[in-house]
Amino acid sequence: MERIIDGREIFKAGDIVQHFKREKMSEEDLANNPNGYLYKIIGTSRHTENKEELMIYLPLYETDCTKGVDYAARPLEMFMSEVDHEKYPEVKQKYRFELYEGKTR
Repeated sequence: MERIIDGREIFKAGDIVQHFKREKMSEEDLANNPNGYLYKIIGTSRHTENKEELMIYLPLYETDCTKGVDYAARPLEMFMSEVDHEKYPEVKQKYRFELYEGKTR
């Protein structure tokens, strides 16, 4: 069953997504870190205390956010939200995370 939030289908387990900051990486950065700002979706979860839905995901590059833990998590509404184009006017990507169409290494 497909789930929708704010008119968008929620990513499914196994999807590879890119954060909008990937488009800000230079060619050199991409050459040195081809999986920069790419993530594999693990699935959704629910916080047991406040019932907030979370997106659980795995960074495909080294990042401090997962040091000592297996996965990263972010509130689902935030994960699926649009980029703040006032704060990041140069960003072309519409949403904070979008499906990645390229190849990962």
